Amino acid sequence: MAETDKDDLIRLIDNNEEHEIDIPAKLPLLPVRDVVIFTDMVLPLYIGRDRSMRAIENAMQDDRLIFLAAQKDPTVEDPNSKQIYRVGTVCRILRMLKLPDGHFKVLIHGIEKARVKRFVSKKTYYHASIELIPEPSIEQIDVENQALMRNVRENCEKILNIRGEYTGEIGMLLEEIEHPGKLADLVSSNLKLKTEEAQVLLELEDPVERLNQVNNYLAREVELSTVQAKIQSHVRDEISKNQRDYFLREQVRAIHKELGEQDERSAEIEDYRSRIKKAKMPKEAGKEAEKQLKRLEQMHPDSSEATIVRTYLDWLVELPWSRSTKDVIDIPHAKSVLDKNHYGLDRVKDRILEYLSVRKMNPNKKGQILCFVGPPGVGKTSLGQSIADAMNRKFFRLSLGGIRDEAEIRGHRRTYIGAMPGRILQGLKYCNSNNPVFMMDEIDKIGMDFRGDPSSALLEALDPEQNANFSDHFVNMPFDLSNVLFILTANMTDTVPPALLDRMEVIQLPGYTEEEKAVIAQRYLLPRQISENGLTENDFFLSQTALSMIISEYTSEAGLRNLEREISALCRKVARKMAEGKEGPFRVTRGNLHTYLGPPQYIPELDQDESQVGLATGLAWTQVGGEVLYVEVSLLDGKGELIITGQLGEVMQESARAAVSYARAHRNELGLEKNIFDSIDIHIHVPAGAIPKDGPSAGMAMATALISALTDRPVNKFVAMTGEISLRGRVLPVGGLREKAIGALRFGINTIIIPDKNKPELSEIPKSVRRKIKFIPVSILDQAIEIAIGKDLVKKTPPETSSKKRAKKDKK
Repeated sequence: MAETDKDDLIRLIDNNEEHEIDIPAKLPLLPVRDVVIFTDMVLPLYIGRDRSMRAIENAMQDDRLIFLAAQKDPTVEDPNSKQIYRVGTVCRILRMLKLPDGHFKVLIHGIEKARVKRFVSKKTYYHASIELIPEPSIEQIDVENQALMRNVRENCEKILNIRGEYTGEIGMLLEEIEHPGKLADLVSSNLKLKTEEAQVLLELEDPVERLNQVNNYLAREVELSTVQAKIQSHVRDEISKNQRDYFLREQVRAIHKELGEQDERSAEIEDYRSRIKKAKMPKEAGKEAEKQLKRLEQMHPDSSEATIVRTYLDWLVELPWSRSTKDVIDIPHAKSVLDKNHYGLDRVKDRILEYLSVRKMNPNKKGQILCFVGPPGVGKTSLGQSIADAMNRKFFRLSLGGIRDEAEIRGHRRTYIGAMPGRILQGLKYCNSNNPVFMMDEIDKIGMDFRGDPSSALLEALDPEQNANFSDHFVNMPFDLSNVLFILTANMTDTVPPALLDRMEVIQLPGYTEEEKAVIAQRYLLPRQISENGLTENDFFLSQTALSMIISEYTSEAGLRNLEREISALCRKVARKMAEGKEGPFRVTRGNLHTYLGPPQYIPELDQDESQVGLATGLAWTQVGGEVLYVEVSLLDGKGELIITGQLGEVMQESARAAVSYARAHRNELGLEKNIFDSIDIHIHVPAGAIPKDGPSAGMAMATALISALTDRPVNKFVAMTGEISLRGRVLPVGGLREKAIGALRFGINTIIIPDKNKPELSEIPKSVRRKIKFIPVSILDQAIEIAIGKDLVKKTPPETSSKKRAKKDKK
């Protein structure tokens, strides 16, 4: 918006002599954009539209009078009558200059306010029929109006003082104006008002009301100008301070240079340069570090970008590009370390010793990614620490449980605020070595959301063919991870992505037997808890029978965590007694164990007192080890429906249907009535209905319980079974046999029926378990029924043979 210059205002008011001007009823109309013309306002205008230039030419040929009105929408190039305000100002063209591009530059002077009565549209330019709006005369100004005019003058002076534009001449001019309307128009023409606000002022005919509105706008402008001046002052102070600091630093640098000393900034640059050399980075990384150091040298030390560059350089020089620990691979020593820290786990130890042996024979062989899979508390994480001790390597543990952001693995881009490398490079920096034992816990509990898929980011890090050039988003250059020994842990492999699982060698860590738990407790858990609770071996004694009772009746787990908690509870109670002044030693035996730990929480014997009809014992594998699974079958009067309860999954429901189909197909061999299945409903239930269950290993137990109910013969309670069945009665192999056997032993089972194809797995079951449990392999369901129910119940013919006989009878 164009504004009136101070010189123009002075000239206008000094020459404010009254001259009578005859204003015609029709005048050329000039629409103006982004400006409202007030009376006595002198303003230069740039004329570029064809219609506007013709209107100016027509006015110059007559008496130089023209009517100016503001456009409602300044973006319209050729406005019509509805897009122009009705109230405007009659102006005189004081001067016109034709520019080289053919456009006009004119100087206009506002004379009188007028209103458009009618638009006369012409092809060349607008003509308007107008009526003047005379300014109401005020004969006498009262005290209230005088106060209002004084307030307007003072606000004007404040604004001009804030802007540094106030002079005594302007103050005199404001004092000389005694008419409220004239003062309102003068101030309005110099205020930075929106077109709509200025138009409202122009259309107000009452001079006092117009001046009052101007005073409101002035008050707002005073507040805005004050804040603006404060901001500008703050910016000037900051700039002055920065310039002063820079000048002083340059002086200090020059002084240090003259004295032959280094200033702080030069010392920082030299320190980075020496650290870059000591880091022994790869050629590409060293080149990038030198580049960033040159950038830092040219930056202001207090700028935000300099801080980012410093952080980046700190990470580059502190990463172990070439720093590593020397492997000490002594196989007998490694075996002694593993045996000292872990009891049992022979298969796992053998695999670790094989890995170390290969590393000793071929140090350049690419590292294998090991994944320990087993229930909680079996020693997966502590095995990683033992491997590091055996190899004389640093150890770092990273928990992946719940991680959902890909940046946790690959790092953030340097452009983000607070960016830093991923957890892998952070771990290497913490170890200060590029060949530590890097353990990633809970790989099966890693997540994924809109921020990315961390498991996909791990593919590069855990692939021996790719991790020599691992790229972190923050460092943004390859880092060699091929020397890192990655060890992962998981409770199960079902939730691990197949592509990630394919890059790992899975080593199963099954649960411990009761004998193994007793040895581990005596060697490791009990001495550790005695020490942690401030006791000595002379203060506390735990008998072997009491320890066995804790293992069998107070815990039911594959690992050792609950066992250690119970031992810790015993030590705490003994510590309390000693703190109260009671004298020891304190002996905990099987007879007084309940006074310390309360009643037993688990009963190791079977739940049923005697063998029952329609109740078979199955075995299940869970994340925490093997468990006993009871299958109950009841026969009800009905119409041949099958009822399945106990929150069984689809696989177990299919096993139940297969068992019913097998029983119906072998009705004759079982000695059942012809229409028995049409007159009864079969209800199959697996207790603990609140727990979802699924898996393929309950088919044999369901079929046995069903046949027991149909034949009214009890199932031997000391016999458990695991295996899937087909419709032809074949027994199919299952997994997790070792864990199931250990779980069965906890519940007092002495006989387990297993699929014949699982016989090779018996060698992996501990000898202590094989001594106490009799394993009977079967290939068809008839053999399992003979063992669990009785030999005289079914014929010893395979289901296929029986089917052939039935086919022959059907033909006859």
